[in-house]
Amino acid sequence: MLFVADSAKEKIAEIRQSGTIADDFFIRVSVTSGGCSGLSYNMDFDNESNPNDQIFEDNSIKVVTDLKSFLYLCNSTLEFSGGLEGKGFFFSNPNAARTCGCGESFAV
Repeated sequence: MLFVADSAKEKIAEIRQSGTIADDFFIRVSVTSGGCSGLSYNMDFDNESNPNDQIFEDNSIKVVTDLKSFLYLCNSTLEFSGGLEGKGFFFSNPNAARTCGCGESFAV
């Protein structure tokens, strides 16, 4: 399962209300090689699913990921932190053995 914190849900709703993203778009998350710790998170809005996608809905937000990425993201929570010291969208990932200082990459 992938989870969505209230903070992320509120920010996603704000983005949708701005008219930038249509209501039928969902959140697509993935993991790629790269970053200081070895693996990096990717997040985008998408409206096309693929045959091997894993689809979750939490806190009224639809989150989609490919199977390979799900192995790294299982039981992670998408969160949002704003303000001067905010990170923007980020993952609280119980599978990460270590993360980099900026929080954008991790290792298992």
